[in-house]
Amino acid sequence: MLVSFWTFFMSNENDVKGGIVVAFPVVAIVGRPNVGKSTLFNRIAGERISIVEDTPGVTRDRIYTRAEWLGTEFRMIDTGGIDLGDEPFLTQITQQAEIAIEEADVIVFIASAPEGVTDADEKVAKILYRADKPVLLAVNKADNPETRESIYDFYSLGFGEPYPVSGAHGLGLGDLLDAVVKEFPAKEAGPKDDSIRFSLIGRPNVGKSSLVNAMLGEDRVIVSNIAGTTRDAVDTKFTADDTKFTMVDTAGIRKRGKVYENTERYSVMRAMRAIDDSDVVLMVLNAEEGIREQDKRVAGYAHEAGRGIIILVNKWDTLKKDNHTLTDFQNLIRIEFQYLSYAPIVFVSAKTGQRLEQLPAMIERVAKNHNQRVQSATLNDVIMDAIALNPTPSDNGKRLRVYYATQVAVAPPTFVVFVNDPKMMHFSYERFLENQIREHFDFEGTPIHLIERARK
Repeated sequence: MLVSFWTFFMSNENDVKGGIVVAFPVVAIVGRPNVGKSTLFNRIAGERISIVEDTPGVTRDRIYTRAEWLGTEFRMIDTGGIDLGDEPFLTQITQQAEIAIEEADVIVFIASAPEGVTDADEKVAKILYRADKPVLLAVNKADNPETRESIYDFYSLGFGEPYPVSGAHGLGLGDLLDAVVKEFPAKEAGPKDDSIRFSLIGRPNVGKSSLVNAMLGEDRVIVSNIAGTTRDAVDTKFTADDTKFTMVDTAGIRKRGKVYENTERYSVMRAMRAIDDSDVVLMVLNAEEGIREQDKRVAGYAHEAGRGIIILVNKWDTLKKDNHTLTDFQNLIRIEFQYLSYAPIVFVSAKTGQRLEQLPAMIERVAKNHNQRVQSATLNDVIMDAIALNPTPSDNGKRLRVYYATQVAVAPPTFVVFVNDPKMMHFSYERFLENQIREHFDFEGTPIHLIERARK
């Protein structure tokens, strides 16, 4: 179908971003229910994460998130947020621990100081003994001297000195995170790679694997109508019109040990890992099924991660269409994904190959926009013209003054706007400035960030 267009060769390489092989360490938080795993998770994430937008539809239930401690970035998993259905109590604990063993570089084992060592704690400990990875024991809810004295009982779990912490109040987290960072594997920079790395993301059974096969012109990955067929992310390198790409299929999960295949949020977690190390993501929707909440959750993470995004509506050939079908579907996407107004929409068919030949050029363009840098002089001309067109807001006789702007980062493009009082920059005026920037520069497919700073 597209064999003459795509020249490819397969590889199973480390994650690549910006031409250098990188791998962010992953920390998993494990423990029985009601010991405060999610409280600890949210405490660390809330203090160390910079949320791009508080927009309806952007993911809130962060079972997998980005975090940072003293300049070291890592990824964090809250296994308590992984839905294991109606499985028995101990079975759920076992499966969550198995997930942590498989995915994490460092495991933080959480117990509860007021309750002491329980049979369930010992059950988790026995599972973690099998992990060939560092395990740090944190005893949560150690809010006062009395409960802190009881932590010595937790030596019996066999993981060395326990760390007394309080997820609710943030006590002891600094010592714990210091120890976590020390256990991270040494960073290894791999060979240069100038390819554009992109991922296909979306719910199970939207046709991601079929799209991979259609684009490559052969059965590169297994395809079936059973949701979750794909077991591993498969890296595929190819060249189109002299541009090198690395494609990752993130369709499903691996079956390891007793990890259940019905953990849909676990598959989302794996997609999130691929998103973090991609330049561009292709958000795949199923034209037959429409838009689901899971679509919004995954797309929201890609938006928050600041990646370039293209929305693909697959199985477009299966719909009965009239003159309004395409426009109506586009309008529905724009309503349901308001925060992705910058993302181009392409209606495709893995079965017939419809519009697939457009994707390489579009991916290359979005990647270029994602890394675009604007000269400060040109940027400030646009900003000043925008202010002349729509004067800055005022409050109680005081007017917002914009002095100048400059771009400070790419991937995604990030601009600092220096003003007299950042608190006076209303969200609506910030959006106006963003729209003016987009009108004058081609940033289609990429989010852009505006940061207000007071001029000193």
